[in-house]
Amino acid sequence: MKKRSSLHRKNLHKIFYPDSVAIVGANKVKGTVPYDILMSIVHANFNGVVFPVSPGERFIAGIRTYKYVIDIQEDVDLAILVFPSAVCHLALEQCGKKGIKSVIIISAGFREIGEKGLERERQILSIAEKYDISFIGPNCLGVINTDPKSHLNASFARKMPEEGPIGFLSQSGALCTAVLDYARAKHIGFSKFISFGNKADISEIDLLFYLMEDEKTKVILLYLEEVSNGKELLAAAREVIQKSGKPILIIKSGRTEEGAAAAASHTGSLAGSDEICDAAFEQAGIIRCDNIVDMFNRAIAFAYQPAPKGDKVAIITNAGGPGVLTTDAAIKTGLRLAKFSDETAKYLKQHLPSTSNRNNPIDVIGDARTDRYNAAMTATFKDNDVNAVFVILTPQSMTDIDLIAREVAKVSSHYDKPVYASFMGEADVQEGIEVLQRNGIPHYQLPESMADALSCVVNFNKRLELPASEPGATSDINNESVHRILNKATGNNQRLIAENQAYSILKTYGFPTLPVRVVSSEEKVKPAANEIGYPQVMKIVSDDIAHKTEVGGIVLNIQNEDEAVEAYGSIVRNVKEKSPESGIQGIMIAPMIKDGVEVILGMKRDPSFGPVLMFGIGGIHVEIYKDVSFRVAPVSKEDAMSMIEAIRGYPLLGEFRGKKARDVQLLQSCIVRLGQLATECEQIRELDINPLILLDKGCYVADAKIMV
Repeated sequence: MKKRSSLHRKNLHKIFYPDSVAIVGANKVKGTVPYDILMSIVHANFNGVVFPVSPGERFIAGIRTYKYVIDIQEDVDLAILVFPSAVCHLALEQCGKKGIKSVIIISAGFREIGEKGLERERQILSIAEKYDISFIGPNCLGVINTDPKSHLNASFARKMPEEGPIGFLSQSGALCTAVLDYARAKHIGFSKFISFGNKADISEIDLLFYLMEDEKTKVILLYLEEVSNGKELLAAAREVIQKSGKPILIIKSGRTEEGAAAAASHTGSLAGSDEICDAAFEQAGIIRCDNIVDMFNRAIAFAYQPAPKGDKVAIITNAGGPGVLTTDAAIKTGLRLAKFSDETAKYLKQHLPSTSNRNNPIDVIGDARTDRYNAAMTATFKDNDVNAVFVILTPQSMTDIDLIAREVAKVSSHYDKPVYASFMGEADVQEGIEVLQRNGIPHYQLPESMADALSCVVNFNKRLELPASEPGATSDINNESVHRILNKATGNNQRLIAENQAYSILKTYGFPTLPVRVVSSEEKVKPAANEIGYPQVMKIVSDDIAHKTEVGGIVLNIQNEDEAVEAYGSIVRNVKEKSPESGIQGIMIAPMIKDGVEVILGMKRDPSFGPVLMFGIGGIHVEIYKDVSFRVAPVSKEDAMSMIEAIRGYPLLGEFRGKKARDVQLLQSCIVRLGQLATECEQIRELDINPLILLDKGCYVADAKIMV
């Protein structure tokens, strides 16, 4: 695959900047994809030569056609295949013989239709590998490059989009047409616009690296329906963001997962695919968006305005209510209101009426015209405490909407600070919005969206300034004994590792475990119980029982040897009655730790991202409260700390009602160790440490469950 990726980087340039293009399968039937793609290229004023290939035609729209690709006497940089899927392999074979290395396969009828289509996909990939061809598709809308050097519209989109700094990648062709229409209405421009369809060859990862190096692209947007190789995607995104500083915004569809199989562990039941995507994207620095409007609200903030140097904002409005709403939204998203200098206050006093509010947010009053907006913007842009400016307008009878919009564009052009606008309403403000958008001023229908966009930019830039964190490994661990336990279990088709063996595995990886004894007869209970000490807990040891409480397999707070004997008998009776098919290896006796905070650590192996870690407040109610966070293993110390701080119950780990702060540093180390265990032991499918009892100094594994 590395060889293919290297090949793609070389061949992708000719997909976007070809000097000559062959439309293989073109026809003269208006309203069909082959005809529309040919016309899209011609009408976009492509800076190159077009060769229609159509066995049954001599000319199409006045352009000479060729029967086969190999009949073209000149070199061909890019071939666009629009033949039916059943014969695409023949056309691709001819492209290979012609020496064409860059191809777009528009045709549908491949993997998306089932096994027969999947076989066709394998066939064209085999031909591509034979001739060192790189192709986008199949089953895609095509590719658009707005750069005047090429001006290529190799798609069946209705119109060429405006030129701009946004690169857009989409797995869905149908969504692309809707996005283009949406963007055109808002004067949002694109550098490259790519529908990659089934991604049988060139993937979103290859395209991310291409856009990383593309000088015309400032922001990268990506729509995905599936994450087929999560680890590669995360690694690519990290590299793109760190090397180029370009933000990556993603919409990943499929947020719900109806009918998901029940999991054996708390982690398995809580770590759904969507929660894992959220955590993985955040870990890589990817910005996840809920919908197209959300995505573009944020994208235009990155694309069209200078980066803010901080999180302090000045708000200018001609109505008090929207000013308050915007203030609330700004604070809620983590922004701060700028505090104006004496010089700014003096300037505002001189240029605004006495009835206006000259504090932040500035209310220039409902009858404000361009002069007041000019004064407020000039003062705030010059103020050193202001990092960004929000301009809000509500349409009054005396409001010069389009003139104020022009004033916003004119004044802001003199300063290296971002300005965002919200002209509230619909019909009355439309002309002013057009002025803003044509001048690259991000416009938001709601102030809340404006605050969210700026907060997104601020947080992304803060993250860029942080040193790159490396996944942590506590040490080189001699884990031969661990692999012996796991391999024996998998060899015996064993689903669950006995808890005493789970303790042994965790102890090898440096987890603080308690002394335990396993007894298999009642006469052995007293000496073992007295050796452990009181109070203590007794638990069933079985390869077949995942949830001990459900079968009465655990007794807590045992105070003496008589209670220990009674507990032993009770557990055995309960298990035989409630789970008679389960084997009993013995009863485990362990000290009972009091006065600690119970937390849960867990791991689930995801088919795309690999091992995923979970942390939260522990206990039997973890699935009800769902106060948990996730990260993809391995994790750095910074990742571990962000997991801890992300949960709502984090304050419980600090000083609370006379209790000392808990040993968060050791907890952080345990999360890193769990990531190392999960990465090095691929036999483990799911794992729960619930609870890990966290003390002011130290912590202990009080219960452990490992599924293989």
